[in-house]
Amino acid sequence: MPRAVKDNSPAPDDARPSAKPFRFGFLVHDVSRLRRTLFDQEMKPLDVTRSQWSVLAMLSRGGNNGVTQVDLARLLDVGKVTVGGLVDRLESSGHVERRPDPADRRAWRVFITGKGYDTIALMQGVGNALNASILAGVSEADLRVTEETLARVKQNILGLVRSSGAAEPDGEENV
Repeated sequence: MPRAVKDNSPAPDDARPSAKPFRFGFLVHDVSRLRRTLFDQEMKPLDVTRSQWSVLAMLSRGGNNGVTQVDLARLLDVGKVTVGGLVDRLESSGHVERRPDPADRRAWRVFITGKGYDTIALMQGVGNALNASILAGVSEADLRVTEETLARVKQNILGLVRSSGAAEPDGEENV
């Protein structure tokens, strides 16, 4: 019996699957990626890498109660060894310091130093300037609707994660 020959010729354009229905996700991803790229360019002269400013930003969100490196790795979705190296570099540059965890003698908590807070203030200035440029031509009403829509989408996603039984992402800000 002859074997069937697989047809590898391209399907007509109207029969091919398209990513167009996923445009929202691509736009959210692209805007976030492009903004991070611009922010990186602005932070480069300050000698702070994306990974380093990400650590400082994450630490600043929880006040200055310190965070264990294990928790920091989970919040940033990176490995413990990666976070250890980042904290080492930030500690050598004077941006953070490690202190023993009072509840667990084996653990160390990472705290932002005065120099770290100075860098965060610079980061806020860079972020504000970038937002002013990025949002040029966007009305306050459109911005409000966009923020409300993204907050609703985030809540929907978190609800789906919770209902699926998957581990809920850490470090989620209330919206």
